[in-house]
Amino acid sequence: MFLKILRDIAKPQWFEIIIHLKQSTGMSVAELSKALGMSYMGIKQHCVELEKRGYLDTWRRPKKVGRPEKAYRLTHKADLFFPQLGNDFALGMLDSLSNMQGEAAAEKILFGYFKERTDYYKKKVKGETSQDLAASLAKIRHSEGYLSEFIQEDGPGTAGCRIVEYHTPFGDLAGKYPILLRMEEQMFERILNAPVKRMEERASALVRFVFHVG
Repeated sequence: MFLKILRDIAKPQWFEIIIHLKQSTGMSVAELSKALGMSYMGIKQHCVELEKRGYLDTWRRPKKVGRPEKAYRLTHKADLFFPQLGNDFALGMLDSLSNMQGEAAAEKILFGYFKERTDYYKKKVKGETSQDLAASLAKIRHSEGYLSEFIQEDGPGTAGCRIVEYHTPFGDLAGKYPILLRMEEQMFERILNAPVKRMEERASALVRFVFHVG
């Protein structure tokens, strides 16, 4: 199965298109052309082929002026390109543990996992303020495949910031054990020494996980 996916996506331009769409709410051919430095027609041909193979779909995005424009976005088939912790083995293991020792047993395992991750990040992140720590954490998480970015809140006197992530490896696990989302939020709070509010924004296969800090 995975080899077939690799054959499908063998062209490097296709993977670049998928990465850009993963970090957006959808992009037009013109936007992709500008971002990738490729011709309009070249991008259009790649997007049409990716849509035929089921990795992209389209929607009509409203504009402030004029008719809606056609934008491309990822489908759930593209999820296979990004790491997942919620595989059948991990989910089956937690389910078996819950069946044998009660649901609290699985929660203890998840708690232990996030405690270890918290300790790991605390050794890695650098900075004096919550904003500095958030910028450092976003950089580390981006390298781990979360597709993270740090955004400073605009406005005079504004001290808040946010970390936006376009991928989570907890997909299936979070559906069965939603408490891990709160654990992840608490992990951010302990690392950044500030209140954190986690939010999700979804449209088709597009998703953003926003951690508001401060």
